[in-house]
Amino acid sequence: MEPRRRNRSLTGEALALLGKSPLVWVALVVLAILAVMALAPGLFTNVDPQRCILLNSRKPPAYGSWFGFDIQGCDVFARTVYGARASLSVALLATLGSTLIGGALGLVAGFNGGVIDAVISRVTDVVLGLPTLLGAIVILATLGNTGGGVLRLALVLSLLGWATEARLMRASVLQIRNAEYVRAARVAGASSTWIALRHVLPNAVAPLLVLATLSLGSYVGTEATLSYLGLGLQPPTISWGTAISDAQPYLASAPHMLMFPSLVLTVTVLALVMLGEAVRRAFDPRSR
Repeated sequence: MEPRRRNRSLTGEALALLGKSPLVWVALVVLAILAVMALAPGLFTNVDPQRCILLNSRKPPAYGSWFGFDIQGCDVFARTVYGARASLSVALLATLGSTLIGGALGLVAGFNGGVIDAVISRVTDVVLGLPTLLGAIVILATLGNTGGGVLRLALVLSLLGWATEARLMRASVLQIRNAEYVRAARVAGASSTWIALRHVLPNAVAPLLVLATLSLGSYVGTEATLSYLGLGLQPPTISWGTAISDAQPYLASAPHMLMFPSLVLTVTVLALVMLGEAVRRAFDPRSR
């Protein structure tokens, strides 16, 4: 019980430290607004993002159309609001997928050791050697426009991004698997599966959660990059990346088309990075 009490104490200290940080509260407020925007975009605008009037093409911001109109005469503000759902969904699903895959493989490798550990570690090294963005470009270009949208893109990013999580989880498990309470559970006759899930996993998962927080911002940027290149989300799906891609050719004549989606994307990534860094510092006593 002592290690669990110690973990609860460290968690309490970390949460208290996070609660005292103004930057954390700023990031949380921004992310809360974005979450509501993704879940209930109708609260922010009553304009249909798919309703386009060519007579409004490239009109600048004005009263009633805060972000102006794009090349097709669609309201940029409405498309930015509705684009939050797809962009954040990709980031959340990719983070969840890579965390589950990497966490499971890292737990199995670190807890069992031996040949299983060696095989998983070698596969992890290979995946780590593949740049996520470059690998995603190759895979998505090979698959072509086969549909799938958000789920397909999140799956590709998950399959390319789990290796860091696996290595971190393995290192955390290696520090815990020979602890006294684990040995006591073995002596008591508990099964390996029970020990791994009941005693090792809860005490090894904290670093993985910190990494997941940091990964969210990275995946938001990756989705935007891939969609900008025409390999990520495709029309009629609305995302910040597709909005930026559509606006790029008209930067000189209609800068508002690019500026506002890019600004929202930048604020989102900064908020996620700020929160992730704060969580990392709070849960790492050496950085305090």
